[in-house]
Amino acid sequence: MAREYTLERRTTKGASGIDYAEELNAQQLAAVTAPPGPSLVIAGAGSGKTRTLTYRVAYLLDKGIEPRNILLLTFTNKASKEMLDRVRSLVPFDISEMWGGTFHSVGNRILRRHADEIGFTKSFSIMDRDDQKSLMNSVVAGCEIDTTVRRFPKADVLISIFSLVENTGVTLEDLLIARYPYFEEWGEEIARVEQCYRKKKREINSMDFDDLLILTLRLLQKNEELRRLYQRRFQYVLVDEFQDTNYVQSELVDLLIGEHQSLMVVGDDAQSIYSWRGADMENILGFPERYPDTKVYRIEKNYRSVPEILDLSNAAMKANRFRFEKELVAARSGGSMMPALVPLEDPETQAQFVAQRILELRDEGVELEEMAVLYRAHHQSMSLQFEFQNRNIPFQITSGLRFFEQAHIKDVAAFLRFVTNRRDEVSFKRMACLLPGIGGKSADKLWRAWASTVYATSENPPERFSEILADLPVSKKSTIHWEQLGHTLDELVVEGEFARPADMIFSVLEGVCDEHMRETFDNYENRRSDIEELMRYADRFEDIHECLAQLSLMSAVDGDPSGSKTERDPEQVTLSSVHQAKGLEWKVVFVISLTDGMFPNGRVLDADDEQMLEEERRLFYVAITRAKDELYLTYPQINPRSYTGDVIQRPSRFLDDCPQELMEEWRVGGS
Repeated sequence: MAREYTLERRTTKGASGIDYAEELNAQQLAAVTAPPGPSLVIAGAGSGKTRTLTYRVAYLLDKGIEPRNILLLTFTNKASKEMLDRVRSLVPFDISEMWGGTFHSVGNRILRRHADEIGFTKSFSIMDRDDQKSLMNSVVAGCEIDTTVRRFPKADVLISIFSLVENTGVTLEDLLIARYPYFEEWGEEIARVEQCYRKKKREINSMDFDDLLILTLRLLQKNEELRRLYQRRFQYVLVDEFQDTNYVQSELVDLLIGEHQSLMVVGDDAQSIYSWRGADMENILGFPERYPDTKVYRIEKNYRSVPEILDLSNAAMKANRFRFEKELVAARSGGSMMPALVPLEDPETQAQFVAQRILELRDEGVELEEMAVLYRAHHQSMSLQFEFQNRNIPFQITSGLRFFEQAHIKDVAAFLRFVTNRRDEVSFKRMACLLPGIGGKSADKLWRAWASTVYATSENPPERFSEILADLPVSKKSTIHWEQLGHTLDELVVEGEFARPADMIFSVLEGVCDEHMRETFDNYENRRSDIEELMRYADRFEDIHECLAQLSLMSAVDGDPSGSKTERDPEQVTLSSVHQAKGLEWKVVFVISLTDGMFPNGRVLDADDEQMLEEERRLFYVAITRAKDELYLTYPQINPRSYTGDVIQRPSRFLDDCPQELMEEWRVGGS
């Protein structure tokens, strides 16, 4: 005979004493107090999204919902910690049983409990990127793939390929066609490596970060009992930045909410800018169709920017077809100036204008740390870095290393340094190690052989590097690539004289570095653009020694040849790609290089794809909504090119979407 017993849980109803109507605006209040069921919150830039989510959690707790029955999913550990800390400051009771964290951390918690269901133990290891690369290299070696004639993708690229396959649901074949057409011929071998990689991870009881999502999804799909267990536990699911979710994350959310469908997702379709890493904007656009009873809430009051900037950002997005209608409204009063549209002669003049205006603003009382320069691609910052160095303007870069400190830039420079100084052991070895089959020991052996030749110490370069290199002891695997290296070096010296620096860089790019970057880096196109920008920079020099001297000076940090990064000025201007700037804000923002081909990106224009172009426009929207007080939109009218001559550039089509009366054109002239 069974006895019924009711467990009385402590109540938390009304415990916080928060006056929600007093502390939230009307739109935030509507979202925070939404009834159970599917809710979509479209939160515009600067509208208090984090505040809305944290008050929603507090509201649920005040209504008597147990902390253990709430799941809060975020995209970064920082966002998760910030939200949970805010909730703790709002409510007076223990929320330790509430699950809050990134998708990956929640997946890890589930798998730690049930890993044995999918062939792992609960003590499985989580591999970081270096661990993955090491394992991938081992797997490739075990597959015995012949790479003597053609270059096979390196571990970093394979990891990115497999990650996109898993997170987007596309086939490997389709992904290679769309994103890596130069690896299509390796399709069968890449598929074999993928299978072996999966098998090896299981053998060594290890998972990568993608597995934390994918294996959690498969576990819940496979095991109905476990699925119902978590569906009963998580009665209220909240998801931050929903526009950034991919296929796997969306499926995981569907499984976790179950029949009760008490789901609130918060995001901004206008800030969906990560399709290149697997995010699917359709998850947020199609949410009302996926959950037919959805209530949509819009939060449009912006607390960041002055009205003049918001008017421009609202106008910029109207050209997009695929979007939710919303209109940002400023909580602040009018600013001191309209957004400035600044046409300039060329990239150097653009850099001079930005630097001069920054110094003027600093004199007017704006701290350097309250100013940022945003761009579409990292290489567009090169002229700025050069100008800032010359004017002693301290800066920090969030979009990557300083231009001349990047590995692929140093790779190119190694060729130029070696032909001008044939005793440069460091450059010789760096150059040699770019080739397949040559590692540290092989490079050292080759260097000793080269150093024993008369050409190593001669002041005059040999007419044919290729003939001398052919006599050095290179492995059979590397023979073809070694011969190509020799032919490339031959092109750097013409009739006993050094070629022009820009011509030398072109020869190195086409002869060796382009193929190396394709197989080595998953952002190959960006790195090639960097080297093309380096060619443009080098075109100002006729003498290779002068060019190399400037490269050396520019690669030093803040003009310090030691490269020391200590005691740097804490007050610095920020240089950042727009992608890296998402979620940040500054008083003054410069958005530079606003020409067709630069922003929007040239590859997007060549693809003639409406959805890709709309994502570029959303990226423009993200850029301009980072500004609080002043916004400068600049573009060079001419782009000097080494091989095609000066190119007249069309202003970005995104500027055409912005009514002229919303901007003030600045006409910049010389003194």
